[in-house]
Amino acid sequence: MSSKKRIDGQRAFVLHLYPYSETSLIADVFSSDYGRLAVLARGARRPRSAIRGVLMAFQPLELSWFGAGEIKTLAKAEWQGGMPLLNGRCLLLGYYLNELLVKMLPREDPHTALFDAYSAALHALALGQADAPELRRFEQTLLKELGYGLTLDRDVVTGESILPDAHYDFQVERGPIKKVGAGDTATRPLLRGKTLLDMAADDYRDPQTQQESKLLMRQLIAYHLGGKPLQSRRVFMELQAL
Repeated sequence: MSSKKRIDGQRAFVLHLYPYSETSLIADVFSSDYGRLAVLARGARRPRSAIRGVLMAFQPLELSWFGAGEIKTLAKAEWQGGMPLLNGRCLLLGYYLNELLVKMLPREDPHTALFDAYSAALHALALGQADAPELRRFEQTLLKELGYGLTLDRDVVTGESILPDAHYDFQVERGPIKKVGAGDTATRPLLRGKTLLDMAADDYRDPQTQQESKLLMRQLIAYHLGGKPLQSRRVFMELQAL
């Protein structure tokens, strides 16, 4: 992108805001066609700034920017509306989605399918729909877009189809391996074949599928985060304890 080139009319969401000088902000945004990038919002910290109230998390925006460096300059921001505000538990889950994007998604790496999955998840959470299916769909899309797509329908050793009544050890960089015999001890909790098949079919009606899929995705995301902790998860657990 040349220093004079301007990008107009990009669908985007604000992931995080950082103070920059006494009057400006840097917004970490996720855009439909240009991925995650940082934009400088000049004067956005001034009390009378028109843009200050527009740069809201979890709300659909239309952004324009210019610049060639790592940090672009925001030229225009318009709220698109149409999405209720997140609150309570769903607000914390929204911060969890944002933190995953900030910590796992490289800058200026377009992922239109992931953008659509993120937007769909926010809409569903805002409307009060069951959060477990929405989180699992988003997490699977995130891993797939980053090149870590999951094998859920076959044993990666034998190539045989997953059996709903069997149990499997899911190895992070490989996939599910069927437990064979009493002497075969997995290093991770075993998953039902039904759970894997339900995940492949995007069917989370079974409470056990919900629980096992949550544990599996937590394990996979922790691995790909490379030890970086998720602050949103820590806050959520502390609030639950209270």
